[in-house]
Amino acid sequence: MKNLFATILILAVVSCSPKPYKLAEEYMLIQKPKRETKDWKLVWQDEFELDSLDGSKWTKIPPNKADWGNYMSDDERCYDFKDGKVYLNGIVNQNNPVDERPYLTGGIYTKGKFAYQYGKIEIRAKLGSAQGAWPAMWLLAEKNKYGKYPKNGEIDIMEHINFEDIIYQTTHSYYTLELHQTNKPPHGGTAAFDKDVYNTFGLEWYPEKLVFTLNGKETFTYPRILGVDPSQWPYDQSFYLMIDMQLEGSWVGKANPEHLPVQMIVDWVRVYQ
Repeated sequence: MKNLFATILILAVVSCSPKPYKLAEEYMLIQKPKRETKDWKLVWQDEFELDSLDGSKWTKIPPNKADWGNYMSDDERCYDFKDGKVYLNGIVNQNNPVDERPYLTGGIYTKGKFAYQYGKIEIRAKLGSAQGAWPAMWLLAEKNKYGKYPKNGEIDIMEHINFEDIIYQTTHSYYTLELHQTNKPPHGGTAAFDKDVYNTFGLEWYPEKLVFTLNGKETFTYPRILGVDPSQWPYDQSFYLMIDMQLEGSWVGKANPEHLPVQMIVDWVRVYQ
C-alpha cells in the first residue's frame, strides 16, 4: 500500500510540474524564456514501436520540384517498420506503369503536426551508403514569418552523401544564399563519423546560437551576430522536422542502380526543452 501511494504521489507531482513550453495552435511548442540554464525536459518523441507510421506525428513526404525531392514517394516499398525502427528506403522503381520515375525514396516530416522553437533534438540512426545516396535530417520553418524560401532559413542537422566518412551540418538563409555571407560567420561544418554503426545526430537550439552535435559532442556552432543584415537570424520561430532518404541531386550526383536499395534506419527521435 505504501508503494502504491508513493507511485501515485510521484505521478501527481510529475503531471503537475510546469511545462517548459507554451503551446501555439495546439502543436507548436514554444520554449519559455530563460530555460537555457535549466535541465532539459523531454517534450516530444517517437520510438517507432508501431508496425506503421504514427499519423498523429508524421506524414510521408510527397514528391516536389526541389533538388532533393524528385523521387519522394508514399510507395510502401520505401518504408519498413520493424524491431522498433523505421526504415526509409531508396529503391529502383521497376515495373510501375503508374509511376515511371527511375527511383523512389522514403521520407517523413512533422509539418502541421509538430513544430518547436528552441530546445534540443537528437536522432539515433544508421545511414546507408551508395553512389547518389543523400540521407538527411533537417528543419524548416512551420510558418512563413519572413517570406518565401530561403528567408525563413533552413537547419541541416545532418546530411551525408555517397560513401563519405563525414557528415555535413549547415545553415541556409537569405543571408547565406542570396547575400552570400557564408563566412561571416561560417554557416556550416563537417564531422567525421563511423557510417557503419548507429550514431546520434543532434542540435541544441538557443535564441543566440545553433549548436550541432554528434553522439553528444559539440561539432559546430552557428552564432547570432549583431551589426549585420537581419536575415542572418531567421531562427526565432517554430520549425518542423524532416527525415528523408534522398537520391540524386546537383550536389550528390547521379545514382548507381547497382548500389540500390539503400536505406536509412531510424531508431528514435527525441526533442527536449
